[in-house]
Amino acid sequence: MSISQPLAIPPGFEQLSKEQQIDYVQQLWDLIIAVPEQIPVPEWHLEIVRDRFSSQDATQKNTWNEVKQRLMSKYRER
Repeated sequence: MSISQPLAIPPGFEQLSKEQQIDYVQQLWDLIIAVPEQIPVPEWHLEIVRDRFSSQDATQKNTWNEVKQRLMSKYRER
């Protein structure tokens, strides 16, 4: 998915320090990922996962739920 037109910069954004701008963007990202089930996954991401998964030893494979839980717990630790 791509944006066809540049986004408008929010009023006051350019007056923020770089640290504040980064914090603002991080807060936006946190809003986006608040419901992970709604985040679209590009097909090329899935292809990479399939390729890597198929190249792994069967004893090393985890279910999607196991991987998702591990990733979500790492995110919550931040």
